[in-house]
Amino acid sequence: MTDSLLLPVPDEDGAPFWEYAARGELRVQACAAPACGALRFPPRPCCPHCGSFASTWRETSGRGRVWSYVVPHPPLLPAYAEQAPYNAVLVELVDAPHIRLAGNVVASADAPLNSVDPARLRIGAPVRAVFCPAGPDGSVTLVRWLLER
Repeated sequence: MTDSLLLPVPDEDGAPFWEYAARGELRVQACAAPACGALRFPPRPCCPHCGSFASTWRETSGRGRVWSYVVPHPPLLPAYAEQAPYNAVLVELVDAPHIRLAGNVVASADAPLNSVDPARLRIGAPVRAVFCPAGPDGSVTLVRWLLER
């Protein structure tokens, strides 16, 4: 169901995020400076808190809460027209509360974007990450979200 979706194009800073996702791990970039350790997303070369270029990737629990969501009508992008209405969410990670990731709440990892009734979505709803290989060759693994209730 993901062959016609627009897929991310990883850059040098974000490539590890996608590599970990392909292994079923949700990791975020962290400053590796001893006095800092701040988590950051999206990935970038330099820590916005201390200016260090040293970084590492920390595994998260993959659990979060819906911070915001929208159900676009009509679809803004032609590749998504047949799946409307679908949701687009921002998820705040439980173990990194200032980190928010964009995605979709779905019924299962490989389900279509419209697989969850929009009426079930609520701000604060608990979700957990799942991973879905996407594209014609499965070269990108998308992080999607399942409702915990």
